[in-house]
Amino acid sequence: MECKEIQDLMSAYVDRELALREALAIEQHLPNCVRCQTQYAEHTKLRTALKNDAAYFKAPNHLAQRIKLALPSAALQKSHAPLRAWSWLNFGAVLASIIAIAWSTGLYFMLPSANDRLMDELISNHVRSLQVAHSTDVASSDLHTVKPWFNGKLDFSPPVFDLTTEGFPLIGGRMDYFNHRSTAALVYRHRQHIINLFIAPLGNRKDISPERLTRQGYYLTHWIHNGMAFWAVSDVDPSQLEKFREIFLASMSR
Repeated sequence: MECKEIQDLMSAYVDRELALREALAIEQHLPNCVRCQTQYAEHTKLRTALKNDAAYFKAPNHLAQRIKLALPSAALQKSHAPLRAWSWLNFGAVLASIIAIAWSTGLYFMLPSANDRLMDELISNHVRSLQVAHSTDVASSDLHTVKPWFNGKLDFSPPVFDLTTEGFPLIGGRMDYFNHRSTAALVYRHRQHIINLFIAPLGNRKDISPERLTRQGYYLTHWIHNGMAFWAVSDVDPSQLEKFREIFLASMSR
């Protein structure tokens, strides 16, 4: 898929309105195209601003007065219509307003939160790495090969451990992209299951990701250590993913 086509679909992609095939094509393209990454960030920023920071203005007094005079109440008062007729019209207007507010509120709560979008993005990245048979950019179980491979590609150094003796052999690593930045993805195996461990600096943002999540048959566990955020995603048994988390944390604390 070319940049022009991706840019035309970017708005629908950010709003999660695309079919899976088109969404995967864009996700495969984004990590390698700075221009499309910039547009994605702009669309996401605009969407967030419209949702959270839309400005509201109070109508000036003269405009409010003109609107008030144009309402049925003014006309009914001038024509000395029965009070009962006005009451029914007033009830109808209030009911219509309540319905409109309820509909708008429902739409607001139907929108996925920033945290939900992050979780969906992590799981999508995990699934994509398996579907396109591109789980690693550097395939090695040697941490002294994998860790230096990231040098110069990221603005941080991800911790890398070979956990073969604990039942989680290192397969390799790759560059990934989520939450508007390039990140490290370490790939581990447990029996026939692949574990993607996404790593990024925590930065100044307050991380609100849940420690554990189950979605669409995939499991995610999350932790923070020394200013770094970690997300492990797999279809392995949740108890084994928690075991992986504990072993990795213990390795970092040595």
